[in-house]
Amino acid sequence: MLKIALILVGLSVLCRWALGKWPWEYLKAPSTRSQAVFRARKLLAVQERASRNEIIAAHKRLVAMVHPDKGGSDAQVHEANAARDLLLDELPDDGALPQ
Repeated sequence: MLKIALILVGLSVLCRWALGKWPWEYLKAPSTRSQAVFRARKLLAVQERASRNEIIAAHKRLVAMVHPDKGGSDAQVHEANAARDLLLDELPDDGALPQ
């Protein structure tokens, strides 16, 4: 029994050293915010490192398709707006405010 415990401890330390996380950290579910960001990227079809202009362009394309005048619904437009706002909030600040 002691051998099994020592092997498990050794494997845990090896995992931490090689991968940077303890084995039990892989069992945690991703945070709700990261799930929302993932869904927003998927909805707007943008890459993880998308720029502000790419996000805005993708939002405009999506809204043009789901606009109520084009057969979409208000809910779809609100979802697209929420995705755009979330992804723009996730962008790193460059320190300069546009004026």
